[in-house]
Amino acid sequence: MNHITASKMETKISTPDRWNKIRVAYIEEPPFYWTEEHLVKGADIELTEVVLRAIGVSSIEYHLTTFEELLPGVKADRWDMNVPIFATAERAEKVAFSLPVWSLGDGFVVHNGNPKTLTSYEAVVRNNDALLGVIPGQLQYDAAKFAGIPDKQIVMFNSQPDAIAALLAGKIDAFAATAIGNRAIADAHRELEAVPHQITKDSGASVGAFSFSKNNQDLLQAVNSQLRKYIGSTDHRLRVAKYGITQTEIDSVVGDK
Repeated sequence: MNHITASKMETKISTPDRWNKIRVAYIEEPPFYWTEEHLVKGADIELTEVVLRAIGVSSIEYHLTTFEELLPGVKADRWDMNVPIFATAERAEKVAFSLPVWSLGDGFVVHNGNPKTLTSYEAVVRNNDALLGVIPGQLQYDAAKFAGIPDKQIVMFNSQPDAIAALLAGKIDAFAATAIGNRAIADAHRELEAVPHQITKDSGASVGAFSFSKNNQDLLQAVNSQLRKYIGSTDHRLRVAKYGITQTEIDSVVGDK
């Protein structure tokens, strides 16, 4: 696993013995988190390591899971926290979210040239033979339904790699995810391109945060304490910039600390 120094953080706080090892669940979703040569990498993995090391955690154990298992898993104490995902009121009924760590807009991944001109969820509705891939439980599924895309045009997948394989095989016409994540996908597959959605008042960017069991308030508060110090710092901006996360995605949440 990665071991990233937190030398630029402030002095470590007193840490309960039960935090000697923290179990963190993640999914395969570059550039935020993914597995490469048996190592867990990504912008949010670096953030996780810096923050947890700063509160005195000596060992971080990563658990690869599916998106649909993130919230049930942390609620059932199969792990201690989840990597950042979009924080919504519905999800907050099940888990406790940290302070926000980024704000992201949606987009599609399509074949080069975007043959069906799929630039928004509404464009999928207008093109009634277009098939859109989504992951159930993610905000993109809700956005697709809100836009009026019928079930017959929505194809659901358990993971991002499954959806991209289907897109490459021509089984779907687009895959919906974050605009930044889609750029990473397009960079990895030369036959694909990323199409960001225009952000409007009705379809603004959403914030992401770590999530915890509601019974794990001590860890949540300790993480929040470090996030207040670290999010928006020079070290933070430099780390996430390597993954394509810009000041725009960070500045919008700095004021929420």
